[in-house]
Amino acid sequence: MAHMVLSAGILPWRRVGDDVEVWIAHMGGPFWARKDAGSWSVVKGEYGPGEDALAAARREFAEETGAPAPAGEYLLLGEFRQPSRKVVAVFAVESSAVPATVVSNTFELEWPPRSGRRQSFPEIDDARWFSLAEAHEKLLAGQRPALDALERLARADE
Repeated sequence: MAHMVLSAGILPWRRVGDDVEVWIAHMGGPFWARKDAGSWSVVKGEYGPGEDALAAARREFAEETGAPAPAGEYLLLGEFRQPSRKVVAVFAVESSAVPATVVSNTFELEWPPRSGRRQSFPEIDDARWFSLAEAHEKLLAGQRPALDALERLARADE
């Protein structure tokens, strides 16, 4: 069987009046630069077999935002298979303690394509609070079921 790619991420959320807001990140690099809808993601990253998913999610959050993962109680919303076949474990934490600005690690890419020039780009270039309705439009399609799971969790707690 082919090796399954595993990824884990953190979805901070907060209550604002009767609404729920989530903190998600815009993906960096030239492919996503002018895209908005469907180009935001839970802050996440890959981890290896035998590694704890939540520990990996916390590490990736720190690497991609430049700040430690928020303190709080983490709840696994589920493991969501992406169109790429990657499986993303998403952990929710009710916390407003997110970085005011993100200072992301970078990746290298040949850009422009076939130019022979390599450039560095941030993994994420922005992160913001959105209502669940807004987040549904902005988040990658494969991650939207995590919002539904969070909404059920938030409503159950009311």
